[in-house]
Amino acid sequence: MSDPMEFTDYLQNPGFDVPDDLRGQLTITTLDRIYNWGRRSSVWPLMFGLACCGIEMICTAASRYDLARFGMEIMRPSPRQSDLMIVSGTVTKKMIPQIVRLYNQMPEPKYVMAMGACASGGGPFKEGYNVVSGVDKFVPVDVYVPGCPPTPQALLNGLIKLQEKIDRQSIRRTRWYSPGAAEPIPIPILGPDLLDPRDFPKLKANLTAQTQPEEAAVAVAEAQAGEEDPGPDA
Repeated sequence: MSDPMEFTDYLQNPGFDVPDDLRGQLTITTLDRIYNWGRRSSVWPLMFGLACCGIEMICTAASRYDLARFGMEIMRPSPRQSDLMIVSGTVTKKMIPQIVRLYNQMPEPKYVMAMGACASGGGPFKEGYNVVSGVDKFVPVDVYVPGCPPTPQALLNGLIKLQEKIDRQSIRRTRWYSPGAAEPIPIPILGPDLLDPRDFPKLKANLTAQTQPEEAAVAVAEAQAGEEDPGPDA
C-alpha cells in the first residue's frame, strides 16, 4: 500500500459504516492495523554487507532509489537498534557464528531477509568447502530476494513483500508476545567443520548406531576366543 490515499481508505473502512459527515473526523480501525502500520513504516535495517550484494544494498539507499520513502533509511550499526537483518552476500563458515550472534542481539520483533543467491542457497560458491548453503540453515528467513546480485529494484520489491507480511500479522499470534521467553539460537561451533549445536542429539545417535555394531562384534569375537582356549586351569 504505497499510495497514501489507499492506506487512508484502508484505515477508515475496516468493515464498519461511517456516516459521510463524520468521514475525515472519525476513524474506526483495529489495534493490529495501527500497530502494524507503525512497524512497517519504520523498519530499521542492520548496517552490514558480506559481499557484492552489499554494494546493491548501498545503491538502494542512495538518492536514485531512496529507501526513505519506506521509512527504512536509518541503517543502524548496532543490532540492538535494528529490526531487519539483510544478509547481503556470501555466508562463509567463519562468518555464520557472528551472524547468529548479531541475530540473537536484535530485539523482537525482528526479521531476516536473504539477499541474493549466495545468502539464499550458496550461489555459485555452494560447492566451496568454506561456504554455507543458505543462511536459513541457522536463522529463520522471512523474505528471499533472488539474483546474483539482485538489482536495487529487486531489493525494494523484497522490502515491500516484508511490509505486506507485517500487515498480515496479529498481536495475539506473534511470537514476541507469546508467554515465556524466546530461546536464543545456538551459535554454531567452528572447528574442522561447522557444527550446529541443535544437531548434536542427531549426531550422537548416528555415532552410536555406527559404533554399537563394532562393539558387539568385538564382544562376540572375545567370547568365541575364550571358548576355544579355556586356559591352564581347565
